[in-house]
Amino acid sequence: MATFLYRLGRGSYRLRWLVLALWILVVGGVGAAASALQQETNPEFELPGTESQEAFDLLEDRFPEMSADGASAQIVFAADEGDTLTSAENTAVIEAITAEMTASPEVVEGGVISPFATDPEGNPIGLLSEDGTIGVLQVDYTEPTMELEDRTVEHLEEAVADARDSGLTVEVGGDVLQDFPVEGLTELIGIAVALLVLIVTFGALLAAGLPIVTAVLGVSLTTAGIMAATSFMNVSEDTGTLATMIGLAVGIDYALFILSRYRNELASDGRVEDRPARIDAMGRAVGTAGSAVFFAGLTVIVALMGLSVVNIPFLTEMAVAAAIAVFIAVTIAVTLLPALAGFTGKRIFTRRQRRRIAAGEHEDKPAGGRRWGRFVGRHPILVGLVGVIGLGVVAFPSSDLELGMPDAGSFSEDNTSRRAYDLVSEGFGPGFNGRLLIVGDLRAGTDPMAAAQNVTEDLNGVDGIAVVGQAFPNEAGDTVMVSVIPETAPADEDTNDLVHDIRGVLGDSGDADWAVTGQTAVNIDISDSLNDALAPYMLVVVGLATLILLLVFRSILVPITATLGFVLSVMAALGALVAVFQWGWLADVFSVEQPGPIMSMMPIIMIGLVFGLAMDYQIFLFTRVREAYVHGDSPKRAIEDGYAHSARVVVAAALIMISVFAAFVFSGEQFIAAMGFGLAAAVAFDAFVVRMAIIPAVMALLGRGGWWIPRWLDRVVPNVDVEGERLRRHLAEDEAPTDDHDLVGASSK
Repeated sequence: MATFLYRLGRGSYRLRWLVLALWILVVGGVGAAASALQQETNPEFELPGTESQEAFDLLEDRFPEMSADGASAQIVFAADEGDTLTSAENTAVIEAITAEMTASPEVVEGGVISPFATDPEGNPIGLLSEDGTIGVLQVDYTEPTMELEDRTVEHLEEAVADARDSGLTVEVGGDVLQDFPVEGLTELIGIAVALLVLIVTFGALLAAGLPIVTAVLGVSLTTAGIMAATSFMNVSEDTGTLATMIGLAVGIDYALFILSRYRNELASDGRVEDRPARIDAMGRAVGTAGSAVFFAGLTVIVALMGLSVVNIPFLTEMAVAAAIAVFIAVTIAVTLLPALAGFTGKRIFTRRQRRRIAAGEHEDKPAGGRRWGRFVGRHPILVGLVGVIGLGVVAFPSSDLELGMPDAGSFSEDNTSRRAYDLVSEGFGPGFNGRLLIVGDLRAGTDPMAAAQNVTEDLNGVDGIAVVGQAFPNEAGDTVMVSVIPETAPADEDTNDLVHDIRGVLGDSGDADWAVTGQTAVNIDISDSLNDALAPYMLVVVGLATLILLLVFRSILVPITATLGFVLSVMAALGALVAVFQWGWLADVFSVEQPGPIMSMMPIIMIGLVFGLAMDYQIFLFTRVREAYVHGDSPKRAIEDGYAHSARVVVAAALIMISVFAAFVFSGEQFIAAMGFGLAAAVAFDAFVVRMAIIPAVMALLGRGGWWIPRWLDRVVPNVDVEGERLRRHLAEDEAPTDDHDLVGASSK
């Protein structure tokens, strides 16, 4: 592996114009495809194979007039204090907007229901609060949200604006006017902080800019690919955000590791002005640091692709997009980065740095990392205990972890959907925001009216239901539907229990196959599926990643300690996440508008991403430790030497990754903010506590036993030569590598 990458790095440096031209062709082709094929993303969460999704599909088939998959809007009115909506003036305003919405394009026939509407017997249908101060105008559309025409949305916005001009408080819930935050500012914040860290690390603006350029290019390629993919498949709106997070973070880090190794190799050689020396230094950097990058990237990709085990389409899409971003980052790091470094030539160092190197003063003296490695080797028990106890304290809040799916109640108060949600809760109770639909597929010969009466009676006996609507059959008489209003909010744990209780009560019915659906039920099924998939996912990902680490380090205990350290990092990150986003600690600092349950997919996403990123640092740090050990150092001295060469750059890489993730905390969307916070916390705990303290302390205690591997296994496991031992022997045999080495090993210039 190291020898192949050595040749690849040399060839990319030498043939930089060819490499650059090939990448320009790739970027141009993907960009053209994105421009020609881009479609709208899909904001809906769907979960094929679950009861709620099957019932939803049944509604579409048996009640086509409902347009079950169509968009909806709830126009919520609130009268001024001391007034009611039933006053003549307010009634006229509401009737006027009702007429306007009835004339709207793409509205279902009969799909506009006024707050003053009544049933055939003249009774109010429940869209006006008991005190008459809050009312809901329900509007149902024939098309899904992302397929609505612009004129339809504009019609709604103009009607609402007219109503607001009358003096009424008017807010809009539902999915028609949802605003999805643009993440461009958060990305720029992360990039700016990363650039500052790189400038401090390299001391040269040109060198600092290369990782930024390559990472942004990788993310742009991934984003363009996602845009093109929207023409062939439904793509979640959050897919690009996750890919951007991971792509930026690993793209900068991977380039940082290779470029740092290149500068060290070149500075140690001292011949910065000599082009053949620069070519050989790049080959060595890509052969050694590039090997670590390759296996680190492979580990992240394995962790991400393992999310497909969960079998949730939108989660799989997010994982695949992020995995592609990582693959692109690795490819760019070992090909385009050397080519760009070739264009910079000796200017990869500043003039002052070149003078110091020429004078024999190596600019990157690794004193800090060496001192830390020596300290850990001398006090391993103290360092290990402090690290473990500290993470244990931070992890304690995770014992109170509550999971749920987001609803409008988690939006910012500046969002009209959130204000509509609050008004509905005030006027009708929190459960009105999470209506459940009970659908019965009648068995042959069943009287639909009798089935409707039976299901109503059964539901009236279930605790936790505020209102049971009127049950009614479809025109064919083979399906019955009834709506249910819970007493509690959609994300409340009691609502989750209610859905399961209803399923238990109706499961024994002999007249129909009953199912519970609606967005609240779909969210609950998603949460249940994620929880059920967590254990097999962990087994798959940890198992495959352990094999990769075994391959890299040729040790039994290094993969085991690395994995146990990851568990500490994840638990501590979840503890911090619960404290801030669920308990509300420091909520103002992190702009948490509404503390509440953690989104159900957060733990499994964090486990996947953090495991991959944690193994990144394990590989980057301990390949240098193993390199020293293989070359004859004692275990403690190997830790000292390995950390002397890698600690500084790992700290810089961790700070960059933390800054990229932390920038998303202020995105304005709670799920993205929580993900950014959780990942930033996890990287901080893992890089600075686990990989820099606990793991070296444990390895110092284990001594040579930490590198033990059974002889039979040592013979079976392929030697991938990550530390570059074979490469060193190869170069020693060929002391004067010619300038004619290229991508395949030998060609004429």
